[in-house]
Amino acid sequence: MVKACILSVSGPDLTPAEAALFRAENPWGVILMGRSCVSRMQVRRLVADIWESTGRETLIFIDQEGGRVARLKAPEWPLFPRGSDYAALYAADPETGREATWLGHRLIAAELASLSIHADCAPVVDLPVPGAHDIIGDRAFGADPASIADLARAALKGLAAGGVAGVIKHIPGHGRAFADSHLELPRVTAGDNELARDFEAFARVADAPMAMTAHISYDAFDPGKAATVSRIMIQDVIRGRIGFDGLLMTDDLGMKALGGTLTARAEASIAAGCDMLLHCSGFLKDPADILAEMTEVAKAAPHLAGKSEDRADNADAIARRNEPFEAAKGWRRFHELFPHLGVMA
Repeated sequence: MVKACILSVSGPDLTPAEAALFRAENPWGVILMGRSCVSRMQVRRLVADIWESTGRETLIFIDQEGGRVARLKAPEWPLFPRGSDYAALYAADPETGREATWLGHRLIAAELASLSIHADCAPVVDLPVPGAHDIIGDRAFGADPASIADLARAALKGLAAGGVAGVIKHIPGHGRAFADSHLELPRVTAGDNELARDFEAFARVADAPMAMTAHISYDAFDPGKAATVSRIMIQDVIRGRIGFDGLLMTDDLGMKALGGTLTARAEASIAAGCDMLLHCSGFLKDPADILAEMTEVAKAAPHLAGKSEDRADNADAIARRNEPFEAAKGWRRFHELFPHLGVMA
């Protein structure tokens, strides 16, 4: 049976120990970090090895937003704009902004699908506010819920057209955080009226196939507890008020915003209502340490079943689509829209 977790790989090659873990635990997905992406041929070989270890075409994830969040780096792979670059076009002309966002993400999908990567942890739907930590910053698609959601929907459609399922993040909103959740638990003190704008952006794209939680405490709702492990935030806000009914995955369980052991974090996330555990080992470099953490998360993960399995199947179905697309023609138009792309990222 499949485990409700997404694990990673410690380097450019799948180690025998990692292959054995994948074979034994059968994670639903595997996410490729920058340490695992060196060349096109190498990534294709890595994915094939992952599939061989799990005995199926396991869904492969990556963080490829464009700008500073891109695991596939130049010069091996093309550069893509930041969210703020699409927002600038949208501010001048919404139709052009939507076109550029769809096209940019359709081109990203073409790159990913050629590597058998069919899930992207994008787009960012966070609403940034002045003075907040720059962990979101130029990754955002604008500064108001309507325009952010409009471009996020274009991004999701572009990805899906190329057989890549998108993951909206960081639900219910990371833009007000004054700290980096990779390092500590941010506490958002804004009240309900202010947070309504953050929630609105996500509500407008609540039909997305997948979403990633925010490791943030929203003190007006459940003080001191990250949304990832808060039943109030997941059931009342994310599922209820925002209306998101797709697959809900945690942000990386290895991030320092969450306290306690990885097992405790995993169990609390599932108990709160998350469908899927994500573990990236982003802070670790030693393959043995990464393997130990992945093993702990995999052992704590439940088998994928019920509504969570249905949601996972829906995301998998999007990853099987692929509409006709002339990439060369698409790139020509994209460079017309972004003539200085090479110096933007």
